[in-house]
Amino acid sequence: MEKRLYSASLSQKEYETVCSESRQGIQLTEDEVLRLDALISPLLRKGQSLHHICASHVDEIMVDQRALYNYVDAGIFSAKNLDMPRVVRMGKRKKKKDGFKVDKKCRIGRTYQDFLDFMNKHPGTTVVEMDSVEGVKGGKVLLTLHFKIPQFMLAFIRDANTSKSVIDTFNKLTQDLGLDTFCRLFQVLLGDNGSEFTNPTAIEIDQQGTRRTRVFYCDPQAPYQKPAVENNHGLIRRVIPKGTSLDAFSQEDITLMMNHINSYKRANLGDKTPYEVFASLYGEDILRRMGADLIPADKVTLLPYLLKK
Repeated sequence: MEKRLYSASLSQKEYETVCSESRQGIQLTEDEVLRLDALISPLLRKGQSLHHICASHVDEIMVDQRALYNYVDAGIFSAKNLDMPRVVRMGKRKKKKDGFKVDKKCRIGRTYQDFLDFMNKHPGTTVVEMDSVEGVKGGKVLLTLHFKIPQFMLAFIRDANTSKSVIDTFNKLTQDLGLDTFCRLFQVLLGDNGSEFTNPTAIEIDQQGTRRTRVFYCDPQAPYQKPAVENNHGLIRRVIPKGTSLDAFSQEDITLMMNHINSYKRANLGDKTPYEVFASLYGEDILRRMGADLIPADKVTLLPYLLKK
């Protein structure tokens, strides 16, 4: 007959784990976030307070007012703290680490093992590794997209390291390239477990509801599973040393830096540049649409003074 043994210490640990996990992250699905954003953000931009909105839509929101303040502050909604003058005027009482995540279930079916299984079933699929490069905490941040085969990298500057800023970048890139070209280039995206990548559905599906890519995640604490993008960050750090604020840089500055990096000859590419290999695979017209230019070999500069103004 089946028997069970009761351990008070193990039960206590399980209880404490459940209590701790229940207080972490955002307890909302992606659909709930989109629904609340569509309701709350337009009203905030009209000058309404969250208290007024909650009182007027109590049956629709069903989320604690304090939690909504935290969601706005974490960049979950399209409205910002600047849309709430009283919040901006009062300021923050203390700085807290951003621990907000959107729906932890988003990684189901998108793990690194799922990525390996997908690649086994679809060999030859184009893989682009994505990551973020920070300057100073709380300041501007880069989104980097690295094509594994040609070793060509794109970088986009964002005002904050939020999920929405990543989605906005992919939406603009889709608009600039066209849906067919985007789908051809970005068949699979492989990222880490950063909070900026925790809305995969909005990355995978464009604003018209069409699938444009597939998103997978590396295992936690496993940067070696996307080594190409990590290695190429070393070239970025030659121009923008670690700890340097990115706030003074524009997208034109970042594009210039990436043009020099992509014009840097690589031994493992047969002494060709990533720009040249990418052009041979996809054509120079696509490169021009992405703002890429080939820098003459003798003019390639990978030192901080490249971006000095």
